[in-house]
Amino acid sequence: MENENVSRAEEIKIQANEAFKAHKYGQAIDLYTHAIELNSQNAVYWANRAFAHTKLEEYGSAIQDATKAIEVDPRYSKGYYRRGAAYLAMGKFKEALKDFQQVKKICPNDPDATKKLKECEKAVMKLKFEEAISVPESERHSVADSIDYRSIEVEPQYSGAKIEGDVVTLDFVKKMMEDFKNQKCLHKRYAFQIVLQMREMLQVQPSLVDINVPDGSHFTVCGDVHGQFYDLLNIFELNGLPSEENPYLFNGDFVDRGSFSVEVILTLFALKCMCPSAIYLARGNHESKSMNKIYGFEGEVKSKLSEAFVELFAEVFCYLPLAHVINQKVFVVHGGLFSVDGVKLSDIKAIDRFCEPPEEGLMCELLWSDPQPFPGRGPSKRGVGLCFGADVTKNFLQDNNLDLIVRSHEVKDEGYEIEHDGKLITVFSAPNYCDQMGNKGAYIRFEAPDLKPNIVTFAAVPHPDVKPMAYANNFLRMFQ
Repeated sequence: MENENVSRAEEIKIQANEAFKAHKYGQAIDLYTHAIELNSQNAVYWANRAFAHTKLEEYGSAIQDATKAIEVDPRYSKGYYRRGAAYLAMGKFKEALKDFQQVKKICPNDPDATKKLKECEKAVMKLKFEEAISVPESERHSVADSIDYRSIEVEPQYSGAKIEGDVVTLDFVKKMMEDFKNQKCLHKRYAFQIVLQMREMLQVQPSLVDINVPDGSHFTVCGDVHGQFYDLLNIFELNGLPSEENPYLFNGDFVDRGSFSVEVILTLFALKCMCPSAIYLARGNHESKSMNKIYGFEGEVKSKLSEAFVELFAEVFCYLPLAHVINQKVFVVHGGLFSVDGVKLSDIKAIDRFCEPPEEGLMCELLWSDPQPFPGRGPSKRGVGLCFGADVTKNFLQDNNLDLIVRSHEVKDEGYEIEHDGKLITVFSAPNYCDQMGNKGAYIRFEAPDLKPNIVTFAAVPHPDVKPMAYANNFLRMFQ
């Protein structure tokens, strides 16, 4: 019987590998799980499942599985390799370094292991250096204080979009989007002007923003866009440009992964400057320094704009609100709910959000948590935040007299998923995420007064031949 299980497990592993190759990572995880149930003493199954979890950005689960592979076979180098890669994806360079040192010990002549270890050592050295020279929070000055965009000269040969005076107009936004579509850059003067204007506007907003949609009007909520500028243009093509009569909320993760993040963020910011009530923006877990350093936005900003913009965007991201409530009925947040019961909307409003996201607490959970199909709370698949069940959703809605939660943060095959007895909707607006997931994108249109969610799905559109993560940390790209 045991031999039968072992050979059956091998057959299932082969099916799982096929699913993985076809980018069907959820299916691959289910199949590897089946193989593990039949034979849990094979380190390969655990390491392969860890790799599939990594592809779905479930780094917490990947670390658990890779650790199990190491327990089963301490000489299995791929276990350390997979765990190191997952630590790396979470920005935990020191932990990653230990695992790559172990890989090198087991495979001393492997050139690939040597190369990755060297890169990891460099990353840790850089981190130590940055820590050593960092200025304490209390002594920091805003980078905005040292920028005078009016003194930046616009060369006569510049033929791109221009802001005349202080007002961002619809004509300017349309011209800028057209330029971006043709892969032209916006002049730094105007980019500074937009981001600084945005900073002023966001500074005075509360951490939880109330949105009022009058009867007979509609309101559109979009999920993650992740630097997929051409798909953003397609949303506007399908659903109209943001305006007072056609308002939008973009629910975080505007940047990273996709290689047109600068175009996305400047477009969204410019639209907000043009008409503040046309577009609302929420912070996602990728609007943070640590994520931007790893997943491409920082590198892209340096390449397309300048070093000063890296700091400026980091500061402005800290000003983005954390959640929105539509007509006192629909709660919209990037990630999800909390590790404790009884959280009120007033508690969210009271969060001091002007900082990098902490590793625990209400702000962290708003940005990072995910729903789970069973009741109660569980550990996060991502290694940050937590997973919460339908009972947690129901209690939060009852406590705050709300009808529905809309959140983003997770890629979904259809672009959306309705869970928790219809009380929670995930919406994700980056179709064919990272050019490989094959998923649709979606957005939700609400009509007042009944605010019934009308979900629209759409497919990816072509974009210029620039790969996702083109500007990402070199080191991380090695593991993609």
